[in-house]
Amino acid sequence: MSIVKFDESKNLDLIPIGRIAIDFNPTDMNRPLSESSNFNKYVGGSPANIAVGLARLGGKCGFIARVSDDQFGDYVENYFKNEGIDISHVFRCKNGENLGLTFTEILSPTQSSILMYRDGVADLQVCTDDVDEEYIKSAKAVLISGTALCASPSREAALKTLFLAKKNGVKVIFDIDYRSYTWKNRDEISLYYSIAAKNSDIILGSREEFDLAEALEGVCSSDEESAKRWFDYGNKLVIIKHGKEGSVAYLNSGKAYKVGIFPVAMLKGFGGGDGYASALIYSLINGKDIVSALEFATASASMLVSAHSCSAAMPKAGDVQKFIDEMKTKCGEVITEIK
Repeated sequence: MSIVKFDESKNLDLIPIGRIAIDFNPTDMNRPLSESSNFNKYVGGSPANIAVGLARLGGKCGFIARVSDDQFGDYVENYFKNEGIDISHVFRCKNGENLGLTFTEILSPTQSSILMYRDGVADLQVCTDDVDEEYIKSAKAVLISGTALCASPSREAALKTLFLAKKNGVKVIFDIDYRSYTWKNRDEISLYYSIAAKNSDIILGSREEFDLAEALEGVCSSDEESAKRWFDYGNKLVIIKHGKEGSVAYLNSGKAYKVGIFPVAMLKGFGGGDGYASALIYSLINGKDIVSALEFATASASMLVSAHSCSAAMPKAGDVQKFIDEMKTKCGEVITEIK
């Protein structure tokens, strides 16, 4: 039985609000970005990747966002429609704002970096007028991306989404999703992250991201202490990621699980987190027990880091299960109950 109760009467499984971008991943890899000349174009941005991932798994997904009023805006809308994502609340910018561009550098399978162009970007123009209570009420859960909190008017739109969700019994998932761009200082980061974390049901983030969320009130000395802090505010599940070391999932029941990784031939060092989140959300909404949900999530993450893209490589549910069955035969279990 899932540890989070979702309202099965709702039409949509998830509505993310936040970043939609364009990713350019080099096809001439294993060299510095300055020496890369050829790129493939993909829909990107963590919330967009999660939406695509959930839809690919069979979930029903909406979205609240602003995109550029140009060919890239057309590209995003057409891509979402082809994936079955509802775009009724994806609006066009009117003042020339552009979709953010992300150029990735793949120096080696374990060395990757991201160069973002985010001045005057479309995703930060989503505003409170774009957030409709009836639309929020139609979903089992909303996803608040930490990047949406970094500037106005997106910040207020994300907070409105959060509070309308709580008002209407819609679960709130907070993906901390820290990006240094646009934020002014650490106090501002901690202030808005902590507001979101105190009003969510599920939090996902790296150790660094939890430290940022906790900075104003005092950084916790351990993952377990962090989990307890956010449980005290009503969260049901706290997942703290540790990169190649896997992650730890804490439940408000007192249980905790060490989540390992399935060994794969890595192609890049990014994208796994979005695969993890989409598969976890899908699993919980569909009533999987926590061990199965975590196994499904870490399998999707492993599949993503071995692929060239993020959104385009999101797997279908049958492919994830097949991967799990094959990998467990080779390397055994990857989930360990530690408490």
